[in-house]
Amino acid sequence: MGSTETKSTVLLLASLPSLARPDFLAHTITIAAREAQQCLRIVLFSRLFDAGAISHAGNFSTVQGLLTYVYVQAAQVAQDMAKMLLQIDVFLKGINETDALPDEIGNGCRIVFRVSGDFIAAALPQSILELDHRYVDPGSIETLTPPETEFTEESMFPVVALGGTFDHLHPGHKILLSMAAWIASHKVIVGVTDSALLASKSNGHLLESLETRKISVRSFLDLFKPGLELDIVTINDVYGPTGWDPNIQALVVSRETESGAKMIHDHRKAEDLPALKTFTIDVISHIDPNITEMDMQIMRNTKMSSTAIRNWIAEQAQSQSESQLEV
Repeated sequence: MGSTETKSTVLLLASLPSLARPDFLAHTITIAAREAQQCLRIVLFSRLFDAGAISHAGNFSTVQGLLTYVYVQAAQVAQDMAKMLLQIDVFLKGINETDALPDEIGNGCRIVFRVSGDFIAAALPQSILELDHRYVDPGSIETLTPPETEFTEESMFPVVALGGTFDHLHPGHKILLSMAAWIASHKVIVGVTDSALLASKSNGHLLESLETRKISVRSFLDLFKPGLELDIVTINDVYGPTGWDPNIQALVVSRETESGAKMIHDHRKAEDLPALKTFTIDVISHIDPNITEMDMQIMRNTKMSSTAIRNWIAEQAQSQSESQLEV
């Protein structure tokens, strides 16, 4: 199977016949997550991700559910193996050449996992074709059900905004960022909370610097949607650019920050700014009706939070310190 070093970064490539929950991927994700030591990159290909194939806004809930399912499968394995710092990235790619997979996706990878019998119609970079490809039999067969499309006049929005701390960028953050990029046709504005406002956080001394958090956000979005204009800004209040920028059309929030979205709505109305279309990430809060009870239990047990990661780092440091004292 090769040395541990060669498996520090693992790539998983798979095509999706629909936007239905990809149960057939669970076994392959589990094997790939077990092999990865530092980073697991999962790339999902579908003609439905080609430009103009479907309404992005109309399929917001379906796509966020798909992303959440894949992230949760990988995160659960990582947690079970005490790999809390495993970097997990999930990318959505179309089939046509204009949405070609960037070479950077394969940086640091030595192993590519595939699903047996899966033919990926998209052109893959030569650098990835030259890697060691390993094929895994699917654990189940997916029932091909068409996505449930919500009616909406807009498919995408020119400028989309969102905000957060983005400390130790984890799956919950990445779902939020991914969905903002999913509905943005031109630009995403990401507000990153100033470190001065985070002093009271649990294990605050382990918070990443503002610059590190900004770099992590930009690096992820550059790979998720190359060519998308990014404005990564520091925010010192709940509004950020949404408090004054008339060119923003949509806002993406998690269920936990819906109250902030209401404040932004009221503020923009008072300032005579155009109203924003608000999209809420339901599944992060385990309340989406399309998620099964088993999925909800897995999500409750999977610590997709910066606080949990910092606490884990602190516990590891404490344990190491105690071990050294015993010696």
